[in-house]
Amino acid sequence: MTRRLRLLVIVGTRPEAIKMAPVIRRLRAEPQRFDTVLCATAQHREMLDQVFDLFELTPDIDLDLMRHDQSASELAARIFATIDPLLAERRPDWLLVQGDTTTAMCASIAAFHRRIPVGHVEAGLRTGDLERPFPEEMNRRVIDVVARAYFAPTERAAAAIVTGIERRSAKVMIACSSSVCCSSSRLTSRPWRRRRRGGRRHHARA
Repeated sequence: MTRRLRLLVIVGTRPEAIKMAPVIRRLRAEPQRFDTVLCATAQHREMLDQVFDLFELTPDIDLDLMRHDQSASELAARIFATIDPLLAERRPDWLLVQGDTTTAMCASIAAFHRRIPVGHVEAGLRTGDLERPFPEEMNRRVIDVVARAYFAPTERAAAAIVTGIERRSAKVMIACSSSVCCSSSRLTSRPWRRRRRGGRRHHARA
């Protein structure tokens, strides 16, 4: 019997959850192939919870890292401190992240340090200016440097990966459409109802 692929999916913000929702649901639909664990950093607490309710998703692990008036560096420090032991405990075959958030960037670096391959959903987006958007442009470039699989939403994004620094390493690149389209289709095809969240919440270390 073939061993299931262990996947750790990490999200922290509303846009990440919206765009990863169809990916997570698809992976969970094939439990015989994928052991999918959803981890929420709660970089944006209330907005993230709204999306989980909307798409009827419950995180397996909730790190609950949001703090009032937090700086990007403070958040990054907490993410590194909590994600690394989680990776050491779970030892996933792949880490999946989306976009260009602090959550995605820090989780990708932590996985790289543990030699865990990273899959980047919505990879290859570029403005060419580190100041616009800030810090997202830097975040997504860093993620693509350490990633092993790229899921580019457009041909232009795919080309940016091929011609960029990421090309120097032998990595897999897969071009696909934007997952947000799948999320939109799901929302417009069914009535909305609110659902109470459960899940396992892990508090960040002080």
